[in-house]
Amino acid sequence: MDQQDLKLSKKLISSYKKRLEKEILDRSLRLRMPQNKFEEIIKNNNELINLKKALEQLETESESQSKV
Repeated sequence: MDQQDLKLSKKLISSYKKRLEKEILDRSLRLRMPQNKFEEIIKNNNELINLKKALEQLETESESQSKV
C-alpha cells in the first residue's frame, strides 16, 4: 500500500467511525439515556473498537513507510 492509499483508508475509516459514534449518540439522546450510559456504549462497541485498531495499524504502517 502506498502513502496515498494509506491516507485514503485512514480518512474513510475515520469518517465511518465518526458517523457510527454520532448515530449512537443521536439514538441515545432520542431514548433519553444518561450521558455516562451512551459513553459506555461507545467505549465498548465492538465495531468501534475494531475501527480504532484498524486506524492504529494504518498509522503504524504509514510511519514505517515514511521511514523508508
